[in-house]
Amino acid sequence: MRVITGSARGRRLKTLEGDSVRPTTDKVKESIFNIIQFDVEGSRVLDMFCGCGQLGIEALSRGAEFAVFTDISKASVNVTEENLENTGFRNCAKTVLGNSLDYLDRTTERYDIAFLDPPYRAGLMEDAIDRVRLHIADNGIIVCESAAEEILPETIEGFTSKRYKYGKIALTVYRKVV
Repeated sequence: MRVITGSARGRRLKTLEGDSVRPTTDKVKESIFNIIQFDVEGSRVLDMFCGCGQLGIEALSRGAEFAVFTDISKASVNVTEENLENTGFRNCAKTVLGNSLDYLDRTTERYDIAFLDPPYRAGLMEDAIDRVRLHIADNGIIVCESAAEEILPETIEGFTSKRYKYGKIALTVYRKVV
């Protein structure tokens, strides 16, 4: 796994071994950033259920101003911190060890882009969408990665949505309208 483009282009990212983490494929990651390419520069990013932090790191590499990474797994937070060090983004990022949903209940921060990629079939996505939408800045974006068969809400109040399918993976992108 690597950073696709930007200031850290080509840098390899560490990931966790085993079935507990399912890294986003390069094809899907490239598609995500093609969809949001004009929204990344100068943005504040939230990478929930971050795994190894690759989506937030890709955003930082493409000019995001700051990123917050949350995960309940200490191993995931540790590997994300290693990846931030190795890509030179440690000073423009914060990692949060703990339940990503609880973090949303505690924080007052607002984000321009939020990446949601919880464990598939864990029943977390709709709750995550419902909570994170309250922390999205005007014209902000929520990017949800899920199993293709998982049906996410077509509409959430104050947002438009578009769904993209890539084999067994689906992306649902919600844009906040002002």
